[in-house]
Amino acid sequence: MIPFSQFTLDNGLRVIVHEDHSVQIAVMNILYDVGSRDEQPQKTGFAHLFEHLMFGGSKNIPSYDEPLQLVGGENNAFTNTDITNYYLTVPASNLETGFWLESDRMLSLSFDPKVLEVQRKVVIEEFKQRYLNQPYGDVWLKLRPLAYTTHPYQWATIGKEISHIENATMDDVKGFFFTHYLPNNAVLVVAGNVTLDQVKRLSEKWFGPISSGKKVERKLPTEPKQKGKRIVNVEAKVPANALYKSYHMPGRFHKDYYTADLLSDVLSRGQSSRLYQTLVHEKEIFNSISSFVMGTIDPGMLVVNGRVKDGVDLLDAEKEVDEILQAVIANGVKEDELRKVKNQSEASIEFGEVEVINRAMNLAFASLSGDANLVNKEIEKIEAVTTTNIHRVASEILKEENSNVMYYRAIK
Repeated sequence: MIPFSQFTLDNGLRVIVHEDHSVQIAVMNILYDVGSRDEQPQKTGFAHLFEHLMFGGSKNIPSYDEPLQLVGGENNAFTNTDITNYYLTVPASNLETGFWLESDRMLSLSFDPKVLEVQRKVVIEEFKQRYLNQPYGDVWLKLRPLAYTTHPYQWATIGKEISHIENATMDDVKGFFFTHYLPNNAVLVVAGNVTLDQVKRLSEKWFGPISSGKKVERKLPTEPKQKGKRIVNVEAKVPANALYKSYHMPGRFHKDYYTADLLSDVLSRGQSSRLYQTLVHEKEIFNSISSFVMGTIDPGMLVVNGRVKDGVDLLDAEKEVDEILQAVIANGVKEDELRKVKNQSEASIEFGEVEVINRAMNLAFASLSGDANLVNKEIEKIEAVTTTNIHRVASEILKEENSNVMYYRAIK
């Protein structure tokens, strides 16, 4: 259970406070409600670019890292399809330094052309190293547009192609910032050895004067229901042939999300899971295999992927996977299988909440559902999943006409 209080400033900034006086640190987590799904199809990769630009100096502070390090703090950030998240940890006595730093870069970036060029090069190099020059690095650049024909999940967070970042202008950058990096488009969570009154005072002092902007109403296109299996073939110099098979599934705040998540766990979590036990251990068709859910806010994907043994044809490997999936559709899962993955999921949640920073992040993300207390209902929702639910959701999701398949073949 994560106790918390919350309030909203006049400029629309939502603030959540989680007090934990057993620790000597304070955590600030700022979630901006913008991800790669909010980009234009011809200007992708901007949310990720901003993750970098936000460390390049703000209106009154030329260097973000130096003042934070001087007071014993550390920080990081991440971007995905749905959000951009910044977080820092400081000794509790130096909390105001965090407020000073975070409020100034919310107020405005420095928009120094030199900083843009430096971070542009960093992002382009990351694109090349992680997505173009790394084995299997281009999987999501190719599988996403296969699975999504309409919704902006069709491109990866890094962007569709390098040219979009190469051609980004300062006007593009300013436009994106002043559209999305607004107090009324953000959630601030302050956690650790803090008090509600202290956070209220500091929030009003540092964030209160920042003007709210016109929050953009999100009008994303709905992905049409898939009516037929889609296939893409890829060849590259990689260690082994690989199979990727994705299925459309409900989004993160849908009532069936936890059922789909537990279904993926029954299939591949641990060496006694169905896919691993049969296809890796017994039949030795795959060297490794896993299944997972993407966890996106809008309808996402359940993905099965694995690397096959030398000499095994990818089509034969897919048939073996399909047999196991069809068995779940036909017969469901056993109570003891479901109990095992429930225990594992609940243990993961409880273990994750040991760290104050994880509690802060989870509160921020849960708030996007409209109810930050969702963070305290997850175990309850997991416990509510039945074998009947698993059977129904498997029958709805794991249909062949709902699948998107990548045959990734190794060139010898």
